[in-house]
Amino acid sequence: MQKDAYTLILEAIDGGIYRPGDRLVESELAERFGVSRTPVREALQRLETQSMLARDGRSLIVASLDHNQLAELYVVRAELEGLAARLAARHASPEEVKVLRDMVAEDAAYIGKPDALSRANRRFHKQIHLASHNRYLVQQLDLVHRSMALLATTSLAAEGRGETAQAEHLAIVEAIGAGDGEAAQAALRAHISKAFETRLKLDAGSVTRAKP
Repeated sequence: MQKDAYTLILEAIDGGIYRPGDRLVESELAERFGVSRTPVREALQRLETQSMLARDGRSLIVASLDHNQLAELYVVRAELEGLAARLAARHASPEEVKVLRDMVAEDAAYIGKPDALSRANRRFHKQIHLASHNRYLVQQLDLVHRSMALLATTSLAAEGRGETAQAEHLAIVEAIGAGDGEAAQAALRAHISKAFETRLKLDAGSVTRAKP
């Protein structure tokens, strides 16, 4: 299916082609994606209303999240993802559990490669969302993960976080496979909490290095 300008720009932000602070120029986007400027203009307006883009004078730039926004995002993410894991433990088919287990095994190859591991991580979490078999929850989690694209770095870039995250993924899958909703929810919430703690340490390190 042919993708519209909105989807193309959103995927470019999510894929890291455009990062927080990057300026988006209507004519350049139209040329890049091979579409006319009118749908690009409409897409930019839509993304601005969704807080994916912000104004910098007369220009539009990819938005970034401040500390408070980041904390609020992770609170919501932990609750919704935990619920998804709980529902997945109840509704996931054996085939879906196998897919999750296979993902954990295959994603080990990306440890030490933060960008690749981050993409694999998104696929893993998306699979849990789908395994919840709740379309409304999936929609809300899509919105949350869209906002995650506004983070300039991944917590998986922290030393040792890749290995730890993979172990946490395995614990989540085992709980889902056992049909233990409470354990699955607790494991996923703990996983998100650890990711948030790691991100705060990464951000603090960035601030320290930036000081003269």
